[in-house]
Amino acid sequence: MIVMKFGGSSVADAERIRHVASIIQAYRGQRPVVVLSAMGDTTDHLLEAAERAVCGTVDCGAIEALHVKTAQDLGLEAGVCADLLSELKTLLTGISMLRELTKRTRDYLVSFGERLSVRMMASFLNAQGIAAQFFDAWDVGMVSDSRYMAAELLEDVWHTIPARLSAYKNGTETAIPVVTGFIAKNKEGAITTLGRGGSDLSATIIGAAMGASEIQTWKDVDGIMTADPRIVPEARPVPEVTYEEAQELAMFGAQVLHPRSMIPCRKTGTPVRVKNSYNIQSPGTLIVERHSGTTPPVIAITSVKDIILIDIQSSRMLGAAGFMAHIFNQFLKWEVSIDVIATSEVSVSLTVNTKKDLTGLLEDISGVADVHKKTGKAIVTIICDASHASATLASAFLALSRHGINVQMISQGASKVNVSFIVEASEADGVVRILHQALFVAGIVQTA
Repeated sequence: MIVMKFGGSSVADAERIRHVASIIQAYRGQRPVVVLSAMGDTTDHLLEAAERAVCGTVDCGAIEALHVKTAQDLGLEAGVCADLLSELKTLLTGISMLRELTKRTRDYLVSFGERLSVRMMASFLNAQGIAAQFFDAWDVGMVSDSRYMAAELLEDVWHTIPARLSAYKNGTETAIPVVTGFIAKNKEGAITTLGRGGSDLSATIIGAAMGASEIQTWKDVDGIMTADPRIVPEARPVPEVTYEEAQELAMFGAQVLHPRSMIPCRKTGTPVRVKNSYNIQSPGTLIVERHSGTTPPVIAITSVKDIILIDIQSSRMLGAAGFMAHIFNQFLKWEVSIDVIATSEVSVSLTVNTKKDLTGLLEDISGVADVHKKTGKAIVTIICDASHASATLASAFLALSRHGINVQMISQGASKVNVSFIVEASEADGVVRILHQALFVAGIVQTA
């Protein structure tokens, strides 16, 4: 058995649904479980409809038009989504009467995207002679806590999912399950959403709990690339990465599975493969616990822009206990996450990636230190093997020096698989290209 996850762009319209159906058909012999996101921009349209409803206007025209037209283009009965669209209008009417949108109601509202998507896909597969059955997540055992908009799956899922899907795995049931990603229900029966990376998590927990031979996540490139091909046209696929490397790549800007979705896979050792929906013959990138052969010295280069660099310094705290604790407590108080950090006894440089107003945070820190905020920065990260770190850094700094790039901060993660540089955001793409040329084309990867 395998699990195949397709994002919203993969099922954005009738043409894309037909294509995904052909991919599912190609893997039919491996007993796939299919996990889908909402079609295209449906989630955004649902939230826009909610905003209008809070102001007293009930309008889900864009959502209805997309799904009705898609059904028609696919040759399906117009009523394939009728019940859900009617339920959606009823919900929006309720919101418009109350003029209020709670987190619980928001999760209920957003769930319609995935629920409409799986009904459309299952109906089309059946029309093509491929037996399929749609499932809302709770129908296959997805149970969560009650933290609406950011729910966590309960440990129960390791038992409830196999209980619901074992008949399909052993062949007693033959219809391909088409399951909603991103959503679940709590034990009281209220719909929840799983927050960032929720659809990835839905796929990986199903795969891990069912002992799938492989979890596939389908994108529009040939797997994980050595760099963003939009920045580096000569970037090439990476055949294999570890869970840890994939997590670091995702944390620092690469379009890989969300880091939290790796947790079920790491627990069971279930491999994940990143595949290209436009090139199904490509082997893609396999994500595993450890490399099957020699670990490459450099895996990939990625970047994140619009970063804020905060420099904190206090000679008054030299030798004083609690300086670091005070700094981190302020970030905890203001709920601001830190990305990259470099420290000495009396100074800290760190980066944050947030749209929040940092005035209060900086004022609190300024009570014990001098604080300087610098905007317009970028993090460029090299995912690499720590045993080759010296050679990697030597090649990287030599290349950057030749191009007059000034690195404003450097940090090596505790995981020992990444080295990050802080540069001006305007230089980020150029830095990625310089490093890719130095490390993949002219240097360390070929000679190590």
